[in-house]
Amino acid sequence: MPLNTDLKQLLKPYYWVNILLSISYVTAKRTGIICNFLFPESDCELDSRETEILFFLIIVVMLRTRKAGSVTMVNYLSSSFVYTKVANLILWLYADVRYGLPYGAMLILCALLLPEPTYMGPEDVTYFRGVQTLEEELKRHKTTTWIICLYAAWHPACVNFAPVFAELSHSYSLQNLRFGKLDVGRYSDVAAKYRIQDGPTSRQLPTVLLFNAGVEKMRRPQPDHTGKLQKFLFSKDNMKAAFDLDGLYQECKDKLAAAKAKKAEKTEKAE
Repeated sequence: MPLNTDLKQLLKPYYWVNILLSISYVTAKRTGIICNFLFPESDCELDSRETEILFFLIIVVMLRTRKAGSVTMVNYLSSSFVYTKVANLILWLYADVRYGLPYGAMLILCALLLPEPTYMGPEDVTYFRGVQTLEEELKRHKTTTWIICLYAAWHPACVNFAPVFAELSHSYSLQNLRFGKLDVGRYSDVAAKYRIQDGPTSRQLPTVLLFNAGVEKMRRPQPDHTGKLQKFLFSKDNMKAAFDLDGLYQECKDKLAAAKAKKAEKTEKAE
């Protein structure tokens, strides 16, 4: 995501309000006028306990955001907001319960009124009805690469992933690179066919499959060499990296260009 797009995204209320909440305590403690008003008996310096809390916060944020695969400024901030706000809540409560309780109420209010923005734009997704329709499509167009999301409409992780998949489909779809979805909640034969546990506690929902020439080439999440399911965070960055969407897009685009050139050459010879 370009820097100007990141900055434009940060102008949305969700981000700047959460940024203010995340830096509220340090700002209040280090700004003379605010500090003297809120903490008249304080020297406006962070004590050892406050410094320890902030240092621990930095370590947690760095570890968790790296594990989440955050590579852009917006994603990094989104991943860190939970930890920074919890740390600020602890700091406000530590300083004075009378400040901590209103701060906690503000966190709840913001969570209700300002949910994180999600992609609301167009999508280029084909919705299949059962295994048979998918298999027919894979056999009919073997030159098409398909990225298929197996999901359940009632599963929270699938609901959260829906806008990400929609955005990726709109950005990367080509005539020979297509995106599809199949509801395993409605079509239980799909879960059986692709070995997906579809219960409420399933760790395999959603599952994204990559088909090339009608054959499954990879999936996420996937089991390791011991058969244990590897955890996969379905963020946009992780999807692009795991499935090499940029490389796949360029490869399919080159194939389309080559096919068109070949067709044009045959047309010229025929004339």
